[in-house]
Amino acid sequence: MAPRRRAEMVEETRAKLVRAARQAFAAKGYAAASMDDLTADAGLTRGALYHNFGDKKGLLQAVVAQIDEEMLARMQVARDQAETVWLGLLAESIAYIEMALEPEIQRIMLLDGPAVLGDPSGWPNQNACLRRTAQTIQALIDENTIRPVDPEAAARLLNGAALSASLWIAASDDPHAVLPKAVETFRHLAAGLLRS
Repeated sequence: MAPRRRAEMVEETRAKLVRAARQAFAAKGYAAASMDDLTADAGLTRGALYHNFGDKKGLLQAVVAQIDEEMLARMQVARDQAETVWLGLLAESIAYIEMALEPEIQRIMLLDGPAVLGDPSGWPNQNACLRRTAQTIQALIDENTIRPVDPEAAARLLNGAALSASLWIAASDDPHAVLPKAVETFRHLAAGLLRS
């Protein structure tokens, strides 16, 4: 078999498994999702799952990575549509917080993901997100929009506040009631960085 065709088949198998797992994890939750059911739904065997992802946890990591990429793209759109760099920073963070209302994101990214994979601030994508936020904060300092603070510290605290708000919303009995409180308070906290 030609190397190119083999690589395509591997990618196709991985995509089928991720798609089936994403549906199962969103519908049933990680713990209740059966590996036999999701591999059968993908038309594959457990051996394919083990070969491509190692285990169920590895498959969850792949699903989280896929959803995270989609979330980052949506956040980028929110940031790019804003009129200023400051408003873009707020829009990006608030878009993230608002996504906590979506059932798939609630279940996979905010409830099961942290329970199985650990603290989201340690997930691989977070470093890129932190760097981008720190760069934005440095740009806001350079244009005298915000006070001169340590950009990394400010990025970690803002991103942490957005993550904490999202976790609160996802775990709440009434996420729609929590969202406006979380967004309003996040805006007030972030505004503390602004120059008077």
